[in-house]
Formats: sequence, C-alpha cells, structure tokens
Amino acid sequence: MPSHFDTTAEDEKLAAVRAREEEDLARVLAEKNNVPYTDLSIVAINMDALRVISQKDAEEAQAVAFDKNGKHLSLAVRSLSNDTLTRILHELETQGYQVEKYLMSSASLTIALDRYRDLSLATESKAGVFDIAGDELLALTAKLTSLGALRTFLNEALTSKNHAQTSLMFEGILASAFALEASDIHIEPEEEQVRIRFRLDGFLTDVFSLNPHTYKLINSRIKILSGLKLNIANRAQDGRFSVRMNNKEIEIRTSMIPGNYGEAIVMRLLDPSNIQAALDSMGIHPKLLARLRQEIKRPNGMLLTTGPTGSGKTTTLYAFLQEIYTPDIEIITIEDPIEYHLSGIVQTQTNIKDYTFALGLRSILRQDPDVIMVGEIRDAEVAETAVQAALTGHFVFTTLHTNNAAGAFPRLADLGVDPKTFPSAVSVAMAQRLVRTLNSETRAMRPTTDEEKKTIEKIFSTLTDPSLMPVSIDQVGAPTPKDEDDTGYKGRTGLYEAVFMDEHLGEFLRDNPNESSIVKEVAHQGYLTLAQAGVLKALEGITSLEEVFSVVDLPRE
Repeated sequence: MPSHFDTTAEDEKLAAVRAREEEDLARVLAEKNNVPYTDLSIVAINMDALRVISQKDAEEAQAVAFDKNGKHLSLAVRSLSNDTLTRILHELETQGYQVEKYLMSSASLTIALDRYRDLSLATESKAGVFDIAGDELLALTAKLTSLGALRTFLNEALTSKNHAQTSLMFEGILASAFALEASDIHIEPEEEQVRIRFRLDGFLTDVFSLNPHTYKLINSRIKILSGLKLNIANRAQDGRFSVRMNNKEIEIRTSMIPGNYGEAIVMRLLDPSNIQAALDSMGIHPKLLARLRQEIKRPNGMLLTTGPTGSGKTTTLYAFLQEIYTPDIEIITIEDPIEYHLSGIVQTQTNIKDYTFALGLRSILRQDPDVIMVGEIRDAEVAETAVQAALTGHFVFTTLHTNNAAGAFPRLADLGVDPKTFPSAVSVAMAQRLVRTLNSETRAMRPTTDEEKKTIEKIFSTLTDPSLMPVSIDQVGAPTPKDEDDTGYKGRTGLYEAVFMDEHLGEFLRDNPNESSIVKEVAHQGYLTLAQAGVLKALEGITSLEEVFSVVDLPRE
C-alpha cells in the first residue's frame, strides 16, 4: 500500500529553504555593494524611527527606518537604485539626519511594512504613553466571551499566514480579558513554553500556552504600546497605554521583570466603570454602613482601612470620597499610583525623588484641604504627619497593612505614633477582604455539615448584638460550575469589620495594648467581624463557606 505523502510538510520545508536562500542572497548583495546587511525578523524595529518615513514613501522606496538615535538613522533598503529612495535620502539629509543604509530581503521588508499597522493603532499621546483604537477590540470582545472561544481564536491565529498575526493575537487576548472582566493579564515564560493567565475574580486562571518565538513578538508589541525600551530585558520596566471603547478609556499598566527564561509580563486593566460602585453595593452590612456614613462626615479625624494587597482598600476609599464630595469642600489625594480619576477631586501621584508620601502630604496641607486621602501609611514620617493633619481640622482617609481592624492601633504605635493621640486623631479603623460571589444563575444551596455548624456557632459566640445572629445555619451556598472552565463564581463582594473610637477605647489604648486585647475590648460595640460577615453571606447563598474560610482567620481552639 503506497505511503501517504505529506504535501503540507514538504511545502513548509520548501518555503523555509527558499527563505534561507533569499536571506543568503541579500547578504551576498550587501557584501558586493559594501553595505551592511540586516534581518528585520530578528532585529527590533524602533517605532520612533518608523515614523520618520511615511508608509506610502516606504512602500514606494522599499525602504524603512528601523532605528534612530538622535539624528542618526538606520535605514533598511531592498535596492540601492530607486528614484523614491533617492528623493527620501535627500529630504532626510535636508532635515539633518545622518543615514546609514542596510540591505534587507523582501521578507524583512514585508515584516517592516506590517509594523505600520501598529502605528495606525497606536498613536503617541505624550512621552511614553500610547492609545490603542478600540473598534476592532470591541468586535472581538463581543466574540471572545469565554476561555474556550479565546483558545480557539488563538490556535487559529497561530496557524494562519496573516502578516498581522502578532497584533491579532494580542488584540484577542486583550478583548477576551475585557469580556471576562479580568483584572490582570500575566504572561510568564517557562523552560519550554510561555503561559498566559488571567486573574478572574481574584484568582489566576490558565488561559493559553505560547511558543517562545510568538512570545518574543508579543513582548515587543507590548513594549511598543507601553513606551518601554525594546533593547532592555535584564531589568524591570514599567509603562502604560490606554484603550478607548464604548466612550470610556481603559488604562493598562504594564510591568516587566527579568526571569530565567525571559521577561515576566503583568498588565493590570483599570476600567473606570469598576470604580463607580456606590457604598450600598459594596457588601457592607447595613448596620455598619449607617455608622460609617455618620463618621466620614466629621470635620476632622481619620478613617483607616486595612487588609492585604488586592483586598479593595483603595476602591473603598474612592467610594467614601464620592459619597462625601460636594462642590463646597476641597478634597486632595496623594496616591501611588493614581488608579482611577475622580471628578471634582484633586489627585496627585508620588514619584521616587521629590514627591514622596511624606513630602506630598506636607505640601497638601499647605493647600488647606478639608479632606485628604493618603494612599498608604508606609513609614513613621507619613504616620506622624497624617495624625497631625487629623488633629488640626482635616479628615484623613488612608490605608495600612494589618490583618484586622484592631491591629491598626498597634501598627501605628510601632510606627512611632503616640497612643495618647489615638482618641483625638483616629475615628474609625476598618478591615476588609474580597470574596468571590456565586453565579446567581447556577448557584445552589447545600446542607451544612455538623463540623461546619460547630465552627459557625463558635464564630458567632462573641457577637453581642442578637439582632445580627443568623436565623438558621442549616444551609449554605455552593458553586455549580457549568463546564471545566467555569468555577461557579462570578464577581466579588466585600467583607468588612470596623472599630469605632469611643471614650472607653481611647482610655484603653493609652497603654498600647496588643491586638487580641483590643478585639475583646471592642466586642461590646456589636458590629460583625470579618468571619461573621462572611458566614452570613454564605448562609444567604451569596458566597460559599469554603470561599469565606479561605480569606478570613477562624477562631482558634
């Protein structure tokens, strides 16, 4: 029986041989004409250089500028004898450019001309910042609404012969991340492959695996859009670009760090519509919310919100600022970085040298604001200045890294703040966590196990307000995934606890007690702890016990 002849494989081998022959011919011609040779499939193209010559002229002259350093310009040409090329060289000389010519193959020319498509999508708005048009992304967003659809799209793009393959794949990844409401995109090189992951509802999810060659092309694409240096891969770089879709601008913050197998890339997607949540929809228990609304309208004092990175602290502070904003009060923030832009509020951003949190806060106080938001108290100087601001007629919103609300006071003391100032300076100390919410279309209720009932009873044993006790602990919410890519969860909500300053607590804090002692002292205030708030949400079917127990500390035996 005759064996099957694989024509596709043979065609690919023949095409590869022809491509090598073409590069060899270009190299020989370069030597013959005493001109250097370049291969633009392996040499990064500088987008600032590409802009020097219009696409129309580049096509007619079969020449592209691929590198630029001041007035020194590297120009790759297909042929040294071309009328349009002669004209362009004369114009560049008139403009003061010193041009070094290189010979290239037709394959390199095709690659270079294709990069003009990136210029049409990315237009420089200011130094280091690029905007990407959203029309194509909008169409892809409607199409790539599941991980399965994205994988199919990327597989098809990988096997296509489309010259714009890199841009197509990158736009597909972005569009699907928008459709799935991912907060971050991770691209992580490994020994044999490059893994793409989305952070969905706070959890990283595997999306796709790229080959190293495609990764390098996407890496360059991201650097170009983010205003990063293409030739730097051995140190960290940060940049950003923005996407306009549906009359809103989504900012993408890019971070690259060197790794064993290439640069690890994280793109954080900042959608302004995500910050529009009102306090009522953030998951704060009604009793606690009513008290917080009173506290944040004080003429002076401080509200501290605590929790680990990614627990939604800044979002909560933004919601408070939007709640209290009126045209007759002055609100100034100092952030690192500014995550979302708020209308009517003066927002400032720290830098490494001359506008730190400490220096910025002192400058802000000279502006005579009514309300100040300090993105984070990181050191003793910022802590002391923020406390002094709260003592001198300002209301200060800020964040700390502690495990619970009670832990805010020992942490301030560790930073050198005198505990005797706590009663006059600090109004509220909060703590928060984010938990995934069950998909309302598929969620189910399941019976609570005997062991879970014992844990729930212990969690509520310290609650002093009987009106907040659960009516029944017999059932809790449970996820029901639709397929292997589904988790049964969709979206997130907050768990909150708070400690309010009163006369007894102020006196108690003067001796700088430890965290556990403060927890016992404030139990009489009658507000839910993080664990209690979470269990109530699980009993209501909003989330699951497993989800709650994964993010909050349970009572010790």
